[in-house]
Amino acid sequence: MKMIADLYVRVSTDEQADRGYSQRNQEEVLRKYCEINSIEIRDVIYEDHSAKTFNRPKWNKLLQNLKKHKNKIDLVLFTKWDRFSRNAGDAYQMINILR
Repeated sequence: MKMIADLYVRVSTDEQADRGYSQRNQEEVLRKYCEINSIEIRDVIYEDHSAKTFNRPKWNKLLQNLKKHKNKIDLVLFTKWDRFSRNAGDAYQMINILR
C-alpha cells in the first residue's frame, strides 16, 4: 500500500529565498524524495511565516485537515528540521500531537 504525504514548504518573511531555501527548491527536493520512495503526494502547503512558534496560518490549517482526514495521511514531509520548527521543546510537543 502506497504511503500518502502532505509536503510542508516554508520560508520566513525575514529570510532570503535565494539561500537555497526557496519554496520551489524545497518542493522539488520533496517531490523527488516521494518519487524515489513511491510516496503519493496529497497536498503541498506553502507557508511564509517564522518557525519560532507553531502559530502559523497554513500550519494550523494543515493540522485541521489532518484531524478531518484521519488515517488518510501517513506523513508530513519537510526538507530540514528548521523548516518545521526552531524550538526543540515545541517541536517534540507537535510531534506528539501529530502521532
